Amino acid sequence: MKRTKLLIVAGITAALGAGVLYAQAPGIKRTELQDRDLSVPGRHVVQARVEFEPGAVVGKHTHPGEEISVVLEGSLLLEVDGQQPRTVKAGEAFFIPAGVIHAGRNAGSVKGVVLATYVVEKGKPVATPVK
Repeated sequence: MKRTKLLIVAGITAALGAGVLYAQAPGIKRTELQDRDLSVPGRHVVQARVEFEPGAVVGKHTHPGEEISVVLEGSLLLEVDGQQPRTVKAGEAFFIPAGVIHAGRNAGSVKGVVLATYVVEKGKPVATPVK
């Protein structure tokens, strides 16, 4: 009974965490492509297509695991704590280590599209905003 309650709470937490990741910010459209358990215990992968209209911003946040992404169209200004801001263009990939604060915005004049892959801990929010 106790284990069942724990599993239910973990499932609700994961669902709420996915909601934080997929909440639609102005000028940003996120489409979840897949959310799958991995063979690595306690981990799952989430993939999403993220479209940034010109000027759209994803504020500072972290992930409880790694983000591995590639820009499919346009460009993204990426700000990662401890690094100089950099522009990532179509065809280029970027990697964000677990727990590292980062943000992104489309500083260009055309839509930017990113394929984002998150390998994260199960039961934790996929993204957590940082103030």
